[in-house]
Amino acid sequence: MEAITRASMGVLAVTVLIIVVAFPATVAQSPVPSPVPAPTSDGTTIDQGIAYVLMLNFIHSNS
Repeated sequence: MEAITRASMGVLAVTVLIIVVAFPATVAQSPVPSPVPAPTSDGTTIDQGIAYVLMLNFIHSNS
């Protein structure tokens, strides 16, 4: 084992360090998609908008 000198071990260590930094072995997992967001309108806003239009129409026609 005399063939492996301190210098060659240093070169090997630096080479491995460069490879580890340049090509990380960690596998990037794609993030789990978030669940579908809750609906911003469950229909009550639309119903309320229709009620306001009908109410304004009724008030305007009786004026």
